[in-house]
Amino acid sequence: MLDLKRDYSIKPELEKLVSTEYLRKKAQIYLTEENPHITDESCGRSPGTPHDFYSEGDYWWPNPQTKNGLPYIRRDGESNPDNFSGHRLILRRMRNQVSTLALAYKMFGGEIYAAKAVQVLEEYFIDESTKMNPNLDYAQAIAGICTGRGIGAIDTIHLADVPFAIEALKGSQAMTEKIYHGLTDWFAAYLGWFLSSRNGIEEMNTENNHCVCYFMQAAVFSRFTDNIQLLEFCRMQYKTRLLPQMEQDGSFPLELARTKPYNYSAFLLDNLTSICQLLSTPEDDLWLYETADGKSYKKALDFLEPYILDKSIWPYPKDVEHFDAFPVRYSFLIFAGHALGRQELIDFYLSLPEKITDEEALRNLAVRTPVLWM
Repeated sequence: MLDLKRDYSIKPELEKLVSTEYLRKKAQIYLTEENPHITDESCGRSPGTPHDFYSEGDYWWPNPQTKNGLPYIRRDGESNPDNFSGHRLILRRMRNQVSTLALAYKMFGGEIYAAKAVQVLEEYFIDESTKMNPNLDYAQAIAGICTGRGIGAIDTIHLADVPFAIEALKGSQAMTEKIYHGLTDWFAAYLGWFLSSRNGIEEMNTENNHCVCYFMQAAVFSRFTDNIQLLEFCRMQYKTRLLPQMEQDGSFPLELARTKPYNYSAFLLDNLTSICQLLSTPEDDLWLYETADGKSYKKALDFLEPYILDKSIWPYPKDVEHFDAFPVRYSFLIFAGHALGRQELIDFYLSLPEKITDEEALRNLAVRTPVLWM
């Protein structure tokens, strides 16, 4: 049985993974920042309410063959800076504030950190005037084509950190039972949208990094809401759908075929690793699981690890954008390094800059506080 509510104290052996000076500095900044709300920005092209998350596909551009630029056309890997991303940035700011303050609360004590984090959570998820509705009906819209798509479900990968922060804050004075239940109710409703909506079902049935990110999120949300049956479903999907996408050499061909093969390969592995971290049990260890034809997490890690530790030997085409921004502090370096005893991954993680400034890297990192997951 998976222990749904773990001990959220920071174990001494994990403290070395956190720079206390950097954490304290960031937490102090977040104490004084404005609380982010989904209602702070809006886009006139959204058909939803001010409480509905809205985004537009990154790689879609005006059509040069038409006077009004519609319908937009796809240029894979090339991000259109004019497409609306305000809600994604707001959601990410909320995650950053909450997870950092929760980690500071666990590391340093101090109810001031917890009070601010809980206030941010309450306003973002519960307060009727500022909350985000628990759906992604209007995510990854394309001008002239659709007002939302299934692949928009990937826009909330940053929510994966939030339930761990909530659990870490549970012992604080600020996290009342009413607020805690309000948060679990929101995530239960969002999980319901994930499982039953047209967009959610469409995303569940995709391939490549999208279905990996779908089941990573579903695993986090079901774990937080005590949905044991869905956790078992996610574990089975890992074995029967996610690993089989792999080639025998450990690569994922659908990612290598993209115009950003390095970034997407690392992105998929990062989220696949989070699934192993979430769903492995002593009785069913996904870190060591192999399919009948020998595909396994370790094979995927063995394929990519040399290129993460030394990008100069990458034998495939360079990414069309942001290639120089990577590698960064992927959570898989910590999770896999700890679970599989690969100290070189942990050492490499600690050697990388704590501050990440590249927008593509920030957009693709689902987990920023891996210690709270451990």
